[in-house]
Amino acid sequence: MTALDGLVARRTTTAQQIADGLSQRILAGAFRPGERLRESAIASELGIARNTVREAVRLLEHGGLVRFEVNRGAVIISPTPETVAELYTARQRLETAALAEPLSGDQLAIVEEAYARLETATASHERADIVAADLAFHAAIVATLGSDRIDAFYAGLTRELRFYLMALSAHEREYENPSKVVSEHEPLMKAVRAGDAQRAQREASHHIETNAERVQRILAAHNDE
Repeated sequence: MTALDGLVARRTTTAQQIADGLSQRILAGAFRPGERLRESAIASELGIARNTVREAVRLLEHGGLVRFEVNRGAVIISPTPETVAELYTARQRLETAALAEPLSGDQLAIVEEAYARLETATASHERADIVAADLAFHAAIVATLGSDRIDAFYAGLTRELRFYLMALSAHEREYENPSKVVSEHEPLMKAVRAGDAQRAQREASHHIETNAERVQRILAAHNDE
């Protein structure tokens, strides 16, 4: 490796580290939807070159958390009724496809483990942990399709959806009631355990459609403020 290659590698690593840190802050709700990311302020705060921050922000753009607007630069993604509908439609099709057949013993064990983590997370009343565990449970269902490419695609969907949920869920404060979160998933989990593929698909569709409607309602209330 040449000295130039080493410089590029170190610079890329730094940019990725900055991108990871910013991603965590974004997903935790430190930035509002539509808020501008000021590269100079971030560079000053972290004591690094603005070019490195710019590279990090570009990585966030590829990850779906940031978009570039004319005359504004990098801004945090902001949900619209159309993007929410697309996200939930994709979720519904992937999850119902994964549940088209009864799960094998190994597949069921993985989904059971994810469900147990969701139960544990809901008892914590920590919104970020509950959102992550909720989405991880559904990701475990999709993972039964056995495709790394589909898993990667679904991870992109849930990354964006996680930010939306973190940014918008405070309107209903639903994560303050752990029994409600668990009860919403119980019918789906019972169908999966019973090996009833058709019922599992119906329950998954109902769960996703219900939550899509709720997010759209929260979004509408947010936009009316």
